[in-house]
Amino acid sequence: MGSLVPFLQFGPSNSAAANGVPMIEPKLEPLDEFTQADLQTSPVFSNPSPTGSSDKAGSSSGFSSRIAQEANASESLQNSNEANVYSEFYRISEMFRAAFAKRMQQYGDVAVVEDPDNSRAIVPVNSDDQSSSLVISRKKYQQRSSELVRVTDLKPEDQRYFRDVVRRTRMLYDSIRVQAIPEDERKHHQFDQRKSIGEMEASQLMREKDDTNQQCERHKKPRGDLKASQLMREKGLWLNRDKRIVGDIPGVLIGDLFFFRMELCVVGLHGQPQAGIDYVPASQSSNREPIATSIIVSGGYEDDEDAGDVLIYTGHGGQDRFSKQCTNQKLEGGNLALERSMHYGIEVRVIRGFKYAGSASGKVYVYDGLYRIIDFWLAVGKSGFLVFKYKLARIENQPEMGSSVLRFAQTLRTQPLVARPTGYISLDISRKKESTPVFLYNDIDTDQEPVYYDYLPKSVFPQHVYQHVGSGTGCECVAGCNDNCFCAMRNGGELAYDHNGILLRGKPVVFECGPHCHCPPSCRNRVSQKGVRKRFEVFRSRETGWGVRSLDLIQAGSFVCEYAGVVLTREQAQIFRMNGDSLVYPSRFVERWAEWGDLSQIHDDYVRPEHPSIPPLDFAMDVSRMRNIACYMSHSSSPNVLVQLVLYDHNNVCFPRLMLFAMENIPPLRELSIDYGVADEWTGKLAICN
Repeated sequence: MGSLVPFLQFGPSNSAAANGVPMIEPKLEPLDEFTQADLQTSPVFSNPSPTGSSDKAGSSSGFSSRIAQEANASESLQNSNEANVYSEFYRISEMFRAAFAKRMQQYGDVAVVEDPDNSRAIVPVNSDDQSSSLVISRKKYQQRSSELVRVTDLKPEDQRYFRDVVRRTRMLYDSIRVQAIPEDERKHHQFDQRKSIGEMEASQLMREKDDTNQQCERHKKPRGDLKASQLMREKGLWLNRDKRIVGDIPGVLIGDLFFFRMELCVVGLHGQPQAGIDYVPASQSSNREPIATSIIVSGGYEDDEDAGDVLIYTGHGGQDRFSKQCTNQKLEGGNLALERSMHYGIEVRVIRGFKYAGSASGKVYVYDGLYRIIDFWLAVGKSGFLVFKYKLARIENQPEMGSSVLRFAQTLRTQPLVARPTGYISLDISRKKESTPVFLYNDIDTDQEPVYYDYLPKSVFPQHVYQHVGSGTGCECVAGCNDNCFCAMRNGGELAYDHNGILLRGKPVVFECGPHCHCPPSCRNRVSQKGVRKRFEVFRSRETGWGVRSLDLIQAGSFVCEYAGVVLTREQAQIFRMNGDSLVYPSRFVERWAEWGDLSQIHDDYVRPEHPSIPPLDFAMDVSRMRNIACYMSHSSSPNVLVQLVLYDHNNVCFPRLMLFAMENIPPLRELSIDYGVADEWTGKLAICN
């Protein structure tokens, strides 16, 4: 399965030590999307170096001597004030124990130990044996390896394997993230309920409320991205921790989009949640020289110059909290690592980050491929301070940069004929039946097949399906639905979507609010029935025939479109088959909905959703004359779109609608695919419309 080429010895012609270059660790860069409180409270951001901050080459002995001198100088002062210090320490400890520790014992998971030394430590309680020794346990995480390797000679099956591993890891990350926010909201709601019925003492209630307000003020909104990364790290699910990969990460494609810095860490594309330069520290390197592996270009430094294939990247350090250069930079840490990577000819991964309206975080990070550092110099920056500059050139024969595709897609959305003067057959094959136009593009041949079909935005069901729809089948919510309404109860006691319309977890069927519900059209439980919201393009492909791609970024878990056709019963389908018409059988679609929201790797007691349940699908869909964009989506055994069954305008569970949702973040102009499954005795040979 490919080859791992180790970097056992770089063989420097002029080592950093010989040139008098200091080898010390960097100061952290200015915070990007994290607050300092996030970094302090989350164990995700613990120092990956097992030796702490002792990576400064040649400085440990000097540091120790200084410590010894300071200790000798202060020994007499310490002895004279020792009694007062211990007295004050004891007083503060008693205050803490009385005000906090004793109260925590009511929850049963901690205890105050009365030991002979009178330390009275707060420790976890062993629930199995209260009399056993009490110890403080600390979670151990898998540390990043310092071994540098390059992955080569990957076969097509290897590439598919690694791609599937990355895809499933990212899907798990997004599933945890989107479910974490409603969970926090429910906790806050339960807190308000406890307050209203007076289950807590007034003093403790005020303290908890103050803590909640401080947390909300610090984070502004729930940080599902941090929770997802932390849970996955605790379970050992972060990728590429056993090796430090130079070059492309197997399974990560150029153009892949990420909404959060922590997701880059989870897949191993960039291992620093804060700093813009990821590198192997000098203390972990085989030849005691730091080596850079990736950088993030996010416009945080005023001296950066980005021309796409050529990049002038400013070293880190020397900035104030307003991202203004306030002091000279030093050749240390990541700055030195970039210089050493240039010296040894080691390529670096470049990830660009910028603000993007379609992102869950307001920002997007896109992997743009491999660059080589071809020059390095010290210059006076715009603020008048010395900064290090690195000139990087993109390695040839790589796919187009993802950031370039994003800019091109933005032009297509507003000025399609300017971006592509030729190739467009139609600027809206839906003929305004969709809320957004659907483009038809072919620059390969003269085929214009999609224009010969009537566009069908929603499936057409037999009339008998609506016979049992009654006025008493809807919820009574007026302002909007919540987890206590009638429709939520039909969904197993929870609404299927968050406030942004993201599917929280796949289910056998989802009940949306329908025409007999009293909630407004803006209700969060009316997602798929609102129709297409993204701008799509049906295009001609040399590989898959006709295909579908979006001009917008599609967020994981968001609604794509309905798979529309004329619904036929089994008897009707048999007659249509005799005429040779194109039929689609919903029972054939693989149940990919079960993968979205599957937390079995996180929770040992996870159970696949079985409620609400529906009987096996026993109908077909005729798309021989009327169809929509979904019929042109290609088949894939590793799809990026899933089929979720939904009911909203009728209650006949034998005839649900086929709604498509994104399984991952889908960049603009990337082809959409679904898993059509395999044929059976009834459906016969698999017939994909395109």
